[in-house]
Amino acid sequence: MTRFTASKQSAATVTSPPEDVWAALTDPELLPRLTPYLQRIDADGDRWTWHVTRVPLLGRSIGSTFVEQMSFDEPSRISYAPHPDEPAQQTQVSGEYHLEQRGSGTRLSIDIEVSVELPFPRLARVGVEGAIAAVMSGMGVAFSRNLLRHLGER
Repeated sequence: MTRFTASKQSAATVTSPPEDVWAALTDPELLPRLTPYLQRIDADGDRWTWHVTRVPLLGRSIGSTFVEQMSFDEPSRISYAPHPDEPAQQTQVSGEYHLEQRGSGTRLSIDIEVSVELPFPRLARVGVEGAIAAVMSGMGVAFSRNLLRHLGER
């Protein structure tokens, strides 16, 4: 197994107020309906266990479960990182959401890094990390579309 890493940053301004965006991003029952491949989240306070269904990647289907330490600084920041009690996870995800009021709307910025152990050789790093980035990009597009629909903006 080799560990591969990819990251993605994006930002957009939506017409919904920050409290509506915050409510969506902090709802562990709603997030799987907005996020492709996310089957469910088991939330226990700031410890969230994310269950990801099989994601197609270079002819294989990769699924995982990982535990995150969530940090909520309402109303402007949500951060997440591998839970300190779970240091040896196959999948590790770190990142932040930043919310800023813009008029009556919200500027939402997302920064995410995914690191995962996969059954590919190190020599395939460029291709594998490119494929992970492409999957992340597609998931981001679908998440954005679903979030806008949930907020009534589409």
